[in-house]
Amino acid sequence: MGPFDPPAIRVPVGEGSDRWVSRATQRRVLFVVHNVTSAGRLLDLVSLFRDDFRVQLLVTSTESSAFQGGIRKLFSALGLPVLPWEQALATRVDLAISASFGGELHRIRGKLSILSHGVGYTKRLAKPGAGSREPGAGSREPGAGSREPGAGSREPGAGSREPGAGSREPGAGSREPGAGSREPTFGLSPEWLLSDGKPFVDGLVLSHPEQLERLGRACPEAERAAVLAGDPCFDRMLASRVHRERFRRALGVRRGQRLVVLNSTWNPEGLFGNGGGQDIVPSLLPRLFAELPADDYRLAAVLHPNIWYGHGPGQIRVWLDRACRSGMTLIDPVRAWRQALMAADVVLGDFGAVSYYAAALGIPVLLASAEEDRLDPEAPLAAFVRDAPRLDPREPLRDQLADLLVGHRPLAEPAEFVTSAPGASGELLRRHFYGLMGLREPAASALLEPLPLPAFDPPRRTHPLDVRTRVSGEEVRVERSAGHPYGSPDETHRSVHEDTLDPEDLVTADVIWRDGPPDDPRLGGPDAWTAEVLHRYPHCAVAAFVSGPGCCTARTRKHGVLRLSAAPGADIDPAAYASALHAWLVHGGEVPPGGVTLRVRAAGEVHPVMCAW
Repeated sequence: MGPFDPPAIRVPVGEGSDRWVSRATQRRVLFVVHNVTSAGRLLDLVSLFRDDFRVQLLVTSTESSAFQGGIRKLFSALGLPVLPWEQALATRVDLAISASFGGELHRIRGKLSILSHGVGYTKRLAKPGAGSREPGAGSREPGAGSREPGAGSREPGAGSREPGAGSREPGAGSREPGAGSREPTFGLSPEWLLSDGKPFVDGLVLSHPEQLERLGRACPEAERAAVLAGDPCFDRMLASRVHRERFRRALGVRRGQRLVVLNSTWNPEGLFGNGGGQDIVPSLLPRLFAELPADDYRLAAVLHPNIWYGHGPGQIRVWLDRACRSGMTLIDPVRAWRQALMAADVVLGDFGAVSYYAAALGIPVLLASAEEDRLDPEAPLAAFVRDAPRLDPREPLRDQLADLLVGHRPLAEPAEFVTSAPGASGELLRRHFYGLMGLREPAASALLEPLPLPAFDPPRRTHPLDVRTRVSGEEVRVERSAGHPYGSPDETHRSVHEDTLDPEDLVTADVIWRDGPPDDPRLGGPDAWTAEVLHRYPHCAVAAFVSGPGCCTARTRKHGVLRLSAAPGADIDPAAYASALHAWLVHGGEVPPGGVTLRVRAAGEVHPVMCAW
């Protein structure tokens, strides 16, 4: 053990652990984490062992991935005993489950089952070290007496994983691609499945027979380990589709709004990357918020965990600061991305698995990056990428999204090839796992954990909004966006949140607003705050304090304080009420003693808003 390695744990496994545990168990199950991405799939499986007092769950990290960020936080939230990797290799377990091939998995002392952490096996990826072990793997040999006898070899009778198997020369005992050929398919090729020419996995979980067909062509030696057991990730989404509207409300999506989810896989050719001769994100994001009206569209971003933790969540927030101030929400890439996906009206994505999951759910997908070189050309995902609609960054974005929505017809192939056993993966996987352990399954049904309802996370727009309005009597058409994409015949004004990044924005603002509880002592209440704003900023015509989902207090220089409240059933950002009031007053409107009801047209609907003293 090196000087920086965590010490071996002593409970519930380790030397002398029998004297410290409160309950002796019959079986040990070890979850093997490569990085946060693969851990996300393992989290789907924990519930398959619920209520079974015979099983002790453990977790370890191979430490072989370049993406180590976020693992400790995930382990802490999981709450399972964490074994350092060398102790995990020295500890006998009845079953090890991994969602990746990284690290010296052949040295694990127990049955090993591996499943995909994506949408099947689709990516081309050469094994690091030209067929040898990952860089650094196995470089720390355990000290004398630090492991149980026989550590590094398989359980008796297993016989297919020998110590040092990962050090074979390319092509030894397997069929390597010919010279000049493309990289092998990750998880379905001899490079990833064989050690000394023999399979080292006891169970290779596949979600569809088409993967079995590709496996048979690429590595027939591993066919005996294949198990068709569906897709637990997709099954959790299928079971939670009834909560789509709740997921939308959690993201603050209002009636009539379209939720656009931007998604990027990791690597330079993904949507978020700047390789492969493209770098569209820096210019695309401002255009999205300029061309898509804020009350018509809601934007959220799901970035691959390797982007999120590779560059660091703080760095991602710095890079996307303007987008977040314009109203985009960054989605937790492990625990909330599926809920955001199911809430989406459109996915603006790339060649990653999330785009394919979206298509399988029947959601319209527009590809902003359609790189195919990293995909197995025989995989269904590759066929989808070749045929899916493409974003043209040179053309108006709003028109492209509108055309996509109007012309969308759900594709049959993604739903067919994601899984051959929709809704049954829990049952099939538990049967497989308990079979490998030689343990009778619990009597209760094998059920996956329902996807949780995310916390309420509405957009927070502190970037200045350009507002285009058109007044006809008491009807006011309002269209707000973070920028003027094109010329407009409508009247315009600027609406600015008090927390805008640049204080100079407030000097020229026509409408200044903020949101918060009306009894916040720091602000002195809506009446005092609006008076202070009009006094401080002479150019400002309307100050509005949004105190609830359907009401705000507005102060004008001529009419004083007005209470703006939506009629029952109206569903629009109250800050838009203030812009509608401002436009109506500029157009010559007068508020009579009994008040007036403005008909605010936004997001394709008319919203009655009462303006009263």
